[in-house]
Amino acid sequence: MDIWGITDRGVVREENQDAIGIEILTAQQMLAVVCDGMGGARAGRVASAMAMERFTEQFKAFHSQGGLSAAQMLEESVQCANEAVFHHAQTHSECYGMGTTLVAALADREQVDIVNVGDSRAYLVTAEGITRVTRDHSLVEDLVLRGELTAEEARFHPNKNLITRALGADEQVQADLFSLQVKPGSYLLLCSDGLSNVVSDQEILYEVIHGEQADTCCRRLLDIAIKRGAPDNVSVALIQC
Repeated sequence: MDIWGITDRGVVREENQDAIGIEILTAQQMLAVVCDGMGGARAGRVASAMAMERFTEQFKAFHSQGGLSAAQMLEESVQCANEAVFHHAQTHSECYGMGTTLVAALADREQVDIVNVGDSRAYLVTAEGITRVTRDHSLVEDLVLRGELTAEEARFHPNKNLITRALGADEQVQADLFSLQVKPGSYLLLCSDGLSNVVSDQEILYEVIHGEQADTCCRRLLDIAIKRGAPDNVSVALIQC
């Protein structure tokens, strides 16, 4: 198993409001986190960094203590991160209204457990193809599910960045949880919408499976986004199971 990650402010934005975390918990167990902050320049950066750090800190504490399932550790860690961001927003006027997406994955050679809030994504990538595991909590995703937009139309919709769930927006947050059985050699890719809005699923599949070495994949995907103008911050984390 192995894990890599990269984050960049992109071409247009003045600062990076994304945050990523990658952790080698054991030789056979990896944790990756991607957060995409919102709420103004400084507040977005604070929200994403706080959520990533608090989530990772709490998850590692649960992991070392034992006794909880992977899903329970992910869910409880999200709630702890949400409480931290919400409390900070309520007690610091310059950060009022801030929030962040979060997608995280715990992976070993046989199973991947994923949690997400917002529109940062998780993909399972194998030689057989690419599957988006998570569902965006966004206005356009709801329109797609109702059949009012196609997936391709959603990529270019003017309201594609309007999300319906975020950490820090309320005292409690509803997160989605997923559990997958995987085969050795599978890949799990997490990303912010700065990547998924400009790089297609098939392009991600090509770079992960058919590109150069796996340890340069995150950099190659970032380079594609930058060549296309990267209007948003770009973050990618990749786990090789």
